[in-house]
Amino acid sequence: MSVENILIVGGGISGITAAVEAAEVGYSTVLVEKNPYLGGRVAQLNKYFPKLCPPYCGLEMNFRRIKPNPKITVYTMTEVEEISGDEGNYTVRLRVSPRYVNEKCTACNACTEVCPVETSNDFNFGMDRTKAVYLPHEMAYPMRYVVDRDVCTDSSCDKCVEACKYDAIDLNMKPETVEINVGSVVYATGWKPYDAANVDNLGFGSVKNVITNMMMERLASPNGPTKGKILRPSDDKEAKKVVFVQCAGSRDENHLNYCSAICCMASLKQATYIREQYPDSSVTVAYIDLRTPGKYEDFLNRVQADDNIKLMKGKVAKIEEDPGTGDIIVTSEDVEGGEKIYEKADMVVLATGMVSSVTESAALNFEENGFILAGKSSGVHSTGVAKRPSDVTSSIQDATGAALKSIQSLVRS
Repeated sequence: MSVENILIVGGGISGITAAVEAAEVGYSTVLVEKNPYLGGRVAQLNKYFPKLCPPYCGLEMNFRRIKPNPKITVYTMTEVEEISGDEGNYTVRLRVSPRYVNEKCTACNACTEVCPVETSNDFNFGMDRTKAVYLPHEMAYPMRYVVDRDVCTDSSCDKCVEACKYDAIDLNMKPETVEINVGSVVYATGWKPYDAANVDNLGFGSVKNVITNMMMERLASPNGPTKGKILRPSDDKEAKKVVFVQCAGSRDENHLNYCSAICCMASLKQATYIREQYPDSSVTVAYIDLRTPGKYEDFLNRVQADDNIKLMKGKVAKIEEDPGTGDIIVTSEDVEGGEKIYEKADMVVLATGMVSSVTESAALNFEENGFILAGKSSGVHSTGVAKRPSDVTSSIQDATGAALKSIQSLVRS
C-alpha cells in the first residue's frame, strides 16, 4: 500500500511551486528547507526579467497559498539525512536544527535591539552586518526571528530572552530528528553562485569595487544593504560608470564548462537598474555571446536602444585597481573592433554562473556538472536549477510538471 505524502526537498521558488500545486489537488506535501526562511535565491532578487517587477509579489502570493493549506507541512532549518525504500513507500530521516525562537514570535524586533553581537549578513552577501538574533529579511516566511548561536560571543548571554515579552526565545532548544514516510520525493535544491575568487584575473576579493551579479541584486534592492542605492563598496560613491563581465568562470574548462543560460539576461536587467537610477550613467557589457532566446529578444532590443549602454563582444583579460581613486581599470579585447581596450569604471559586476547546491545523496544520479540527472528509483524526481540552470519562469513551469510526476508516482504504486 502506497503512502499518500510527497516530500519536497528545497523551499525556493521551484520547491514552493511543486508543494502548492500538489497540495491544491489534494495531496499532502512536506516542504523541507535548510535556511530559516522560504524563497531561496528569488527572495534575494531585486526584479525579475523581462517585466522588471519585484519578486516579493510572486512569493507573497505563494506564501498565502501555503499558510492556510492543511495539506502542506513546512520544515525550515532542516536537511534530509537519509532516504530509504522505493516508490510509494520511502522512509525519510530529517535533521531539524534549533531556531531558538518559537511560534510565539511576533517579529517585534525587541530582541535585535538589545543584542550586543554583530555578524556578517549572509543574505546580503556580506555587504552589511546583522545581529546574532535577526529576521532573515522583511518578507521572510515564516515571519519569525532566528538566533545564530555560533556567533554569540558569550553562550550565557540572555539579553534577547529578557527583552522578549512573549516568551518566544528559547536558548535551550536542541537539534531534532524527525522520521516521515512519503510515497514520492522531489528535489528542488536550487543553486549557489560560482565563487568568483577562483577566477584570478577578474580581481574579485582583491579589487574592492568588483562585485558579483547576485551582490548587484542586493545593492539595487530596497531592502538591501544600501536601501536600493547602487553605491560602490569601497567608499559609497555613486556607481555611474559600470562594466559587466559576462561568463565570469563559465564556458571555461578550468572553471564551469557550461553556460548557465540566464547570465546575459541578468546583466541586461541590471544595466537598466543603473540607467534608471542615474540618468547620466553609462554601462558596458562585455560578452562572448548574447543569449536572449525567444521572447527575451524584445528585452534585448529595448536595452540596445539605450545609447548609454554599450554591448561589446569581447573577453576581459585583466581587472586592476587605481590605488589613488579606487576606480577600476578593465583591460579587454574588442573582438569586432580588433583592438585592446582599456576602460575606467566605478564598479565591475561579474556575471558568475549557477552551481548546483545539492549535496551527495544515495537517492540520486548526477550528471558531470553536479546537476541531478535522475533519481535512482522511479519515485524520486528533480526540478528547477537542481536539474539544470534555468530562469524563474522556466523553473516554475518545470516545478508544476514535477508535482504531476510526483502524483503519478503515488498513483502507480
